[in-house]
Amino acid sequence: MIRFIIVQNRQGKTRLEKWYGTYSEQEKQKLKAEVHRTVASRDQKHQSNFVEFHNHRIVYRRYAGLFFCFCVDTNDNELAYLEAIHLFVEVLDSYHGNVCELDLVFNFYLVYAVLDEMILAGEIQETSRSVILSRLEHISVLE
Repeated sequence: MIRFIIVQNRQGKTRLEKWYGTYSEQEKQKLKAEVHRTVASRDQKHQSNFVEFHNHRIVYRRYAGLFFCFCVDTNDNELAYLEAIHLFVEVLDSYHGNVCELDLVFNFYLVYAVLDEMILAGEIQETSRSVILSRLEHISVLE
């Protein structure tokens, strides 16, 4: 199960956060800072994209200046979540052209819609890019 999803830039500014568990605001702030310190300090060339974190595991991927981080249970398949991160970025790229940090900031409603189409209650529900994009087209028609 996914515990939370955080997208942060290199400076540690959170651009997206989705929580699938109950955390207080203090816990959220502390977790965001810890995740950034942990992920940003790792060597991208010689270390994997998986980090032990408290009683969970952080699966992350860096695209340009953004860190996409999923906190998952230790017994889950890390590669499936790494692929989910890649699918998430591919869908955003398909919709925006070449997604950047400003797209996440100014079109946050679309980013959350993509997450809601892919993930339900902390579990991956949809893995087809074409299905997700067709659902987003239906949403944009309704607007």
